[in-house]
Amino acid sequence: MAAYINAIPLLFFIFQFFIAKKEINFKWLKIYNRILIVLFSLIAVINFNIYREWGSKINARALGFAINTPNEALASSASSPILLTVFIFIVLLLTGWYLENYWVKRKILFPKMALPAKILASILLLGINFLWIRGGWGTAPNSQSMAYFSENQVLNHASLNTEWNLMSSILASKKADSNPYVYMSEETASAQVKELYQTSSDSTIKILKTDKPNIVLFILESFTADLTYILGQEKGITPHFDSLAHKGLLFSQIYATGNRTDKGVIGTLAGYPTLGTGSIVKWPEKMQKIPAISQSLHQNGYVNSFFYGGESEFDNYKAFILSHDYQLLIDKNSFDKKDMNSKWGAYDAIVFNRQIQEAQNFKQPFFSTILSLTNHEPFEVPGVHKFGTQDNVAKFKSTAYYTDSCITAYLNEAKKQPWYQNTLFIFIADHGHVLPKNKYDIFEPQRYHIPMLFYGEVIKDEFKGKQINYTGSQQDLAATLLAQLNLKHDQFTWSKNLLNPNVKHFAYFSWDNGFGFIENDHCVTFDNVGKSILYNNQPNDKNSTNQILTNGKAYLQSAYQNFIKL
Repeated sequence: MAAYINAIPLLFFIFQFFIAKKEINFKWLKIYNRILIVLFSLIAVINFNIYREWGSKINARALGFAINTPNEALASSASSPILLTVFIFIVLLLTGWYLENYWVKRKILFPKMALPAKILASILLLGINFLWIRGGWGTAPNSQSMAYFSENQVLNHASLNTEWNLMSSILASKKADSNPYVYMSEETASAQVKELYQTSSDSTIKILKTDKPNIVLFILESFTADLTYILGQEKGITPHFDSLAHKGLLFSQIYATGNRTDKGVIGTLAGYPTLGTGSIVKWPEKMQKIPAISQSLHQNGYVNSFFYGGESEFDNYKAFILSHDYQLLIDKNSFDKKDMNSKWGAYDAIVFNRQIQEAQNFKQPFFSTILSLTNHEPFEVPGVHKFGTQDNVAKFKSTAYYTDSCITAYLNEAKKQPWYQNTLFIFIADHGHVLPKNKYDIFEPQRYHIPMLFYGEVIKDEFKGKQINYTGSQQDLAATLLAQLNLKHDQFTWSKNLLNPNVKHFAYFSWDNGFGFIENDHCVTFDNVGKSILYNNQPNDKNSTNQILTNGKAYLQSAYQNFIKL
């Protein structure tokens, strides 16, 4: 990174070198350096807070949020320690300016040299600088993995130059035509994934009383399994959800496909996997080619609607919604200004109530998707925080408690509606969260563990209060739901029917720097940069470890290859 910064002063120096000046004044260099010191100090403090939330350094994706949706980016950062951030920024700034003023010379004297010597010296200087940029003589240029040295991932990430990593991420984000995850031949990877989805028969356990219920799908912001008592042993945070879980059908071993909402929305509605550092939402022309639950339902007579209290343009949600047969979109532009009380938009209660109002005019059967937002940084609620505001853990519990209470209020009102008796309610989180336990790193499977619950009068009595304890993915909702409705679901090639007794039980997830793969109770996670296993809960079972790791590599490679071909 220092060599990149040095390139402009070096070119200026060589130009002056050839016009035979005895002395060159580098006064402009002071401005150049100070601008960079301000910029890099700002990136550094932003990086601290992004790493705390995402488990990865500032990258092109984070920069895209700040540029394209600045209001939402500010709302996300509102839970960061502002005073500490400002203090560190000032310390970095003043220290940088002092060192720049003390160390950098403003004048350079040129020795008398013949033209051939000047040419040779210039080539030597440019060559050395180029080698610094490239990282050496080796066949492979500089990469993130060169900075890795420890089994502790925090130390590895700390050793990686933040600004260089950001620049590398920006350049890589422009490419969508080459696969960065090639572990084996394309044919081998494809065959491996195909085997994972092979079943002896396409049967299903029918849990519904009807083939054409209304469907209301709640995608709950950060509603990690750790918030609940039934899955996470946390008392008093989600009492209403825990009560519903004893009356519906709970899928207890479901894992989110990624760690952000854009990945959760695509995983849930399209059954499409995450792509490591890539995200399909950045390419709307590709995103519109993948199937979605809403399309299948619309083709079979359903009226579709989407409700969100925030800005639907955020992360290209709107592009996905409007290209996948949703006839009605309600977002923050559909609410009165008085209802825009949180930094993200309308609180969950307002959005849930709006769906009740609109549903009175829906032709049945209908499919409504509700994306909640209150349980998101900066963790605001309309009124008193149930667990106080002393830290982010308390605030996170409070917003989760609020969303949980909104679910109950919604269902109580829905029971008064004529469509209630014929409606299936599905509750699933968009992704997990480090809170409230505040102990699982980005590469640990517990970070991705989420609840998925089917609830409603349309569920057969013998399945109410039951649990499905097989390992599954958020991606599997598409095939599971459509199979219950006797609808074709083979277009969802990355989704499996969890109520088919013959399917293999596995889940895949990824984050910016790696992936995880779970088969039954054995999980292995892998760092794509350091090329090492980060987590293995059964290290003594080497055969199983190798098989799971191979499956995970094949899955990520095939998913990205599929994305390229869209």
